[in-house]
Amino acid sequence: MQIARGKLYKTNRLAPGVADPFEVDLNVLVINCGSSSVKFKLIETADSTVHAKGAVERLGLDAPTVTYSRGDGDVISGPVDAAGHTEAVNHILELLTDPVHGVIGHISDIAAIGHRFVHGGTLFHESVLLNGESLKKIGRILDLAPLHNPANLLGIKACLDAAPDTLQVAVFDTAFHSKLPPEAYMYALPQKYYRDHVVRKYGFHGTSHYYASRRAAELMDRPVESLKIITCHLGNGCSVDAIRGGYAVDTSMGFSPLEGLVMGTRSGDIDAAAVLYIMKKEGFTPDEMSEVLNRESGLLGVSGVSSDIREIHAASADGKKSAALALRMYSYRIKKYISAYAGVLGGADALVFTGGVGENDPVVRAESCRGLSFAGIEIDEARNELPRNGRDRDISVGGSPVRVFVVSAGEEIVIAREAERLCKVSG
Repeated sequence: MQIARGKLYKTNRLAPGVADPFEVDLNVLVINCGSSSVKFKLIETADSTVHAKGAVERLGLDAPTVTYSRGDGDVISGPVDAAGHTEAVNHILELLTDPVHGVIGHISDIAAIGHRFVHGGTLFHESVLLNGESLKKIGRILDLAPLHNPANLLGIKACLDAAPDTLQVAVFDTAFHSKLPPEAYMYALPQKYYRDHVVRKYGFHGTSHYYASRRAAELMDRPVESLKIITCHLGNGCSVDAIRGGYAVDTSMGFSPLEGLVMGTRSGDIDAAAVLYIMKKEGFTPDEMSEVLNRESGLLGVSGVSSDIREIHAASADGKKSAALALRMYSYRIKKYISAYAGVLGGADALVFTGGVGENDPVVRAESCRGLSFAGIEIDEARNELPRNGRDRDISVGGSPVRVFVVSAGEEIVIAREAERLCKVSG
């Protein structure tokens, strides 16, 4: 399934008299780099076609693995010799250009590489081209997200080494929340902590909330600027956004991705005094307490079963009370935020569920909306239970004031289009 070489954009600059390359299709490689994985998609921006996707996982652990699939169904999976991110990126590029399994002929057929970067702090309010200046700024904010930013930077450096002539872009999870009002982003702490250390709410999953809100507007055939939308990104990490006029005005995640909803392994909202109390009783260091809150809590901590909601559903069905409690807590917290944000917005035009759980778990959707008819939110039970089949759909009761949608997550599409936009700006 080779993509025709002639329709690809291969240079970042135009010679005089050459046609605008943005009249033809662009291929953008989207990279999402974690501490032990590199996930990727090769996306054709003209119609958001995914030509190839996959991941190299278990980096730095025993037996790293690779999965690679093409749009036509060709799949490769198995062990891979990749000690770190550089080897993983090189292997991904080899697969993409492989004569048998690849989808492009050469690395130069990739117009740009778009990198997901979790935390942009106050330095980055929009996507940026990666160059010496922007990389220096990124180096100054690594400690804002110690579990994510350093890993994201490793992926950037690996791609810069492997494809030095390819334009590269960083897209920040926090950027969509850069227009939050002060009353939403400030914490009620002494002002010196904001002045000296910029301790405030930043919000995350911004690319997902951006895409979900605009997809809802498209499904409603209305401009997003005219709508009040609540978006729920539910997966292993979870967050809710209140969106007015196309921009987030509040979000459930805070200074870090820990605040807000009950998540796979994160606690979400918790009284800070309870954290201090546990630290004193257990003799925990800050790093040890962070491990408890970020990796041992949430669905995993409450259920004692798993962070995977599918396994918790199964355990609940088998009568395990802690699993049933974890499910109730998960949906209850979502409902609280939906209700709160309906108040913040003064009502809503649409509610959107996205992310792995949001898209695929009708029980969570139903429980999260149960009792919200006072706010105009009512789910049609039959529509909610229908299999997705990869399609976005309306699951609200016909004629209800608030449309409720299930929308496929589109973070990679947003990153690809941002890379395309900056290609055009730089070209």
